[in-house]
Amino acid sequence: MHRHLALLLSLSSLSACCGSAMPRYDLLVGTYTQGSSLGIYRYRFDSTSGQIDPQPRQVLPSANPSWLVLSADQRRLFVTNETAPGGLVSSFAIDPHSATLTPLSQADSGGAQPTYASLSTDERYLFVANYAAEPDSGASVTVLPIEADGRLGALIQRWQHPASGVDAQRQASSHVHAVLPSPEGRYLFASDLGGDRVYAYRYDAQAAEQPLTPAVPAFTTLPPGSGPRHLLFSADGRHAYLTLELGNQLARFDYHAGVLTLRQILDLHSPSEPATQQRAGALHLSNDGGFLYVASRGDDNLLVVFAVAPTSGALREIQRRAIEGKEPREFVIDPSGRYLLVANQRSDQLQVLRRDPARGTLGQTVQTLPLSTPADLKFLQRR
Repeated sequence: MHRHLALLLSLSSLSACCGSAMPRYDLLVGTYTQGSSLGIYRYRFDSTSGQIDPQPRQVLPSANPSWLVLSADQRRLFVTNETAPGGLVSSFAIDPHSATLTPLSQADSGGAQPTYASLSTDERYLFVANYAAEPDSGASVTVLPIEADGRLGALIQRWQHPASGVDAQRQASSHVHAVLPSPEGRYLFASDLGGDRVYAYRYDAQAAEQPLTPAVPAFTTLPPGSGPRHLLFSADGRHAYLTLELGNQLARFDYHAGVLTLRQILDLHSPSEPATQQRAGALHLSNDGGFLYVASRGDDNLLVVFAVAPTSGALREIQRRAIEGKEPREFVIDPSGRYLLVANQRSDQLQVLRRDPARGTLGQTVQTLPLSTPADLKFLQRR
């Protein structure tokens, strides 16, 4: 009995000395810097209470770091600096213990206003989507090599697409909004809002100077004027989901060997609500893949929640959760699965919502934290 008590006291002392065994998380937030924001913010997040520490641990000056990409080991951060006329991409080292970010390099993105980037599955290349808001100002898919130390090299490939012209204002030219590798890493998909297409490129790591070539088929055509934005694959790699920004819709595909087969298109707006007043945005699956969350922005700002059928990937709407903010640019589910954090760009705030991991539904707002024009959020697990 005394030995048992001594063991408990010993373990208690070890916990107090060395810290809790529960994971600790840092939250990285990219912002637009035309207002009072300075660049990248690193906060501490408590996954027990759902609270973001209001005092940032680090503020790293960077011009419009609107999209953040973490390496698999979370020791490198790659950032799109959404600037014009010349866009930039940056890389940073992350200390595995303190999570402190240190600048490594910066390179020309090969186009204006890069809004999205992703890593090849072998992390040898950074793929960049240059949105280029102004007509004919350099919308493109570009490829930059990554050195062993995380520094970016000069771009080695640049691909451009034609516009559909259906929407005279938004589709007068190409606008590449996202680039995402396929689950097995053999293809890259590029969503072109201005062209109503998702382009497919074959990836060959052995072709060091020309790693991308057009796939066959070279693209998937979406409804005229729909405006493809962000693409997302299911964890098993058999299905994909795509937001159609201009149509305020969500598309579901089956996926196999570089081919997307359209299976379903769902409206994100209610039947009585004009689609032109709403725009589809970010989308993310829950950690277990059972629920899909999609942002709809405009006159109403909300997250639409879908249950995902485990075999077919089919979607069934289960909730429409209004956001107490404007323009939910991006959002992220915390690693515990109990909270969803939203970057409300036009109301200058981060919002933390309670989440039911079993039901997938979103509950009350736990916290609202002021921050000028937040754009993207990523979690770091500290060691």
